[in-house]
This record gives sequence, C-alpha cells and structure tokens, in this order.
Amino acid sequence: MSGMTYVVATHNRNKLKEFARILEPLNIEIVTPSQCGGEGIDPVEDGDTFEANAVIKATEFARVLNMPALADDSGICVDALGGAPGVYSARYSGGDDDDNNEFLLKNLEGVPLEKRTARYVCVICCAYPSGEYFTVCGECEGRIGFEYRGENGFGYDPLFYFDSGKTFAEISGEEKDRLSHRGKALRLLAEKLAHTD
Repeated sequence: MSGMTYVVATHNRNKLKEFARILEPLNIEIVTPSQCGGEGIDPVEDGDTFEANAVIKATEFARVLNMPALADDSGICVDALGGAPGVYSARYSGGDDDDNNEFLLKNLEGVPLEKRTARYVCVICCAYPSGEYFTVCGECEGRIGFEYRGENGFGYDPLFYFDSGKTFAEISGEEKDRLSHRGKALRLLAEKLAHTD
C-alpha cells in the first residue's frame, strides 16, 4: 500500500524526523498528528512489551483519524539490569533525557565495560482503520559507556556505544539511520509496504 499517506502516531519531533528521512525517499508519504487533526490523541501505553505499546498507539490513531497509522515503541535494554529500562526507557527516571541518562549511569556504577552490554529495540506497528495491523522489529547491539559523548541524537544516544567505538550521538542522522534499531525496523516496514496491495 505504498503511495498511501500514513500518519505517524507520535508527538516526538526526533522520531518524526527519523521516519521522514527513511520513508519519504521510498515514496511513502507521512504526516504528523497535527497535520490531520490528531494532536489531542494520546493513548495510554500500558503494554508490557514494545510490540503491545506500538499496537496500542497505531490502532488508536488509525481508528480515530480513519487513516493508516504508523507507531513505534522503542527503548534500551541493558543486560546487567535484567533488560531494564526496556519499555520504561522514556520514563525511566520520571524526568527528561538527561535525568534518564544520569539514572542509568547511577544504576550501572561499578559495572565493568564488558558487562555493560545493551541493545536498542524498536517495534513499529502499521495499522489500518479496518482494525488490521502488522508489526516489524529492529535491534542494534552495543554497550553503555561511562560518560556522555557527542551532540547529536536523543534519548540514550550519548551513552550508547556501537561497534565502531562511537556513540549514536557522535554520528550524523543519516549514518545513524543505516545502523540503528529504528532504521532497521523502518526499512523492514518499507519493504512490507512495497509488497502490500
């Protein structure tokens, strides 16, 4: 169903930028909630998995706006913390991105680098007004560093070191798209949409 217009079910400007960078060159038109009267839609993300939360958001936007909707739920899973913060990544500390990063560093105090393995996970749901939906998932492995590095990105990017030894905050948006969990999930999504009549 490429060629259709999809609303991206998020009010997060950074996520919207990533969706646009990857999907628009593939001829998939996206609009923001505010462009189609959806700024007041705010579903309660009370699922206990990334997939559940992505489905909650996408199906609600598709139902209310009567148009196809895309939603992602994503976060970081740290092995030394039993997979936390996981689905609670955005509200881990109860504060903003800086507070979350500080809280993560505090919880990893004394943990050596080799045990600071982590992965970013992104599940994207594509939902239709009919109630039908499908999901795709992307993951990116790395480690949590000991200090902030880089000025780009958002969330835990200044602490997330991938295999080049750089953080996601030290690379360009385009480079991050090639490597990241959301980039991988969005490419899988684009592939599925291209083969859907």
